[in-house]
Amino acid sequence: MQTMTIREVKQAAATAPVTAAIHAQMDRAQVKPTKSGSEFLELKLLDAHDSFILRIWGDSPAFAQVRPWPAGAFLCVEGEWTSGQYGLEPKQWHLRPLEPEEKETLLGGPPQLREKQETDYTAIAVMVDGLADPRLKALCRLFLDEYGARFRRTGGARDYHHARRGGLVEHVAQMMRSASALAEVYPGINRDLVLAGVLFHDSGKLWENCYEKEGFSMPWTEPAELMGHIPLGIELVNRLWRQLMESPLAEEWHIQSLQPAGETVRLHLLHLVASHHGEYQFGSPTLPRTPEAALLHYVDNIDAKLEMYSESYATSPLVAPNIFERRRPLTTHAVRSLPVFVQPESGDTGSDDEFPAKL
Repeated sequence: MQTMTIREVKQAAATAPVTAAIHAQMDRAQVKPTKSGSEFLELKLLDAHDSFILRIWGDSPAFAQVRPWPAGAFLCVEGEWTSGQYGLEPKQWHLRPLEPEEKETLLGGPPQLREKQETDYTAIAVMVDGLADPRLKALCRLFLDEYGARFRRTGGARDYHHARRGGLVEHVAQMMRSASALAEVYPGINRDLVLAGVLFHDSGKLWENCYEKEGFSMPWTEPAELMGHIPLGIELVNRLWRQLMESPLAEEWHIQSLQPAGETVRLHLLHLVASHHGEYQFGSPTLPRTPEAALLHYVDNIDAKLEMYSESYATSPLVAPNIFERRRPLTTHAVRSLPVFVQPESGDTGSDDEFPAKL
């Protein structure tokens, strides 16, 4: 039986029944009463991209099998899947615990996603190594060395965009590519500062949106609730900066009399972290006041919005041809984008019949 991700099964079952095995982690299991007074189990199952609810009725052999399993257990559900009123519904199904090697494969994510995140993390490291300012380069490298593993399992958000294990790496890598390209267009921009700001702008999410070491659940934490990721990111930058200033590198920088001065560099980097949401109402303690801060804010917004469109195309049902059900926080329905132009082969005149000549 073929193994498919939750998202793949949802997409396939939307049009026809599909027989497949789903590997997932049990986020929670709740015993609930039926209208007749008996009991059923409601499981929330997660994988790297998606989730769904599996209901196990009290008269099913799986009820007694699964009831003692703890939250966080890894399992395989095999059967014929259809899309019903309450989402995915299995028929003639059974489940079992995952083998250790199956669990490791699941935690790594689907091959395509795993490969993308590896490529993105490598791209981040390469761009960090290419920074000209030795202080920003050392600060970014220290962050990757100390927090790389945690960074690689942090989501870009709890909902809305890049909300998956490792999503923050994807978000940061794409933002760094965009910021680097824009720095070429606007030569007055301090490229080193912007790229360092991109790396650190959401660094507080390592304590706000970090997934468990071995799981797909994102626990709530007291530091995140009391502080939020922007103050946590500011605190992290300051701690790592102090660490660098106490290292032999700092003495070398002092002898070289590097300009601009180190404290000015630190202050401008903190400003990028503090202002990246762009508005007081969206949680920024200050507003962007430099070209670098403005560029980072807009690049952040662009990447988040384009990811929302991508997710909408992948997961939202169609309400009409090429028009998708609204996915929050987008303020409108997403409409399928115009395909990239392809030069017609010789003799192929193409057609414009799809769009009415008169409105």
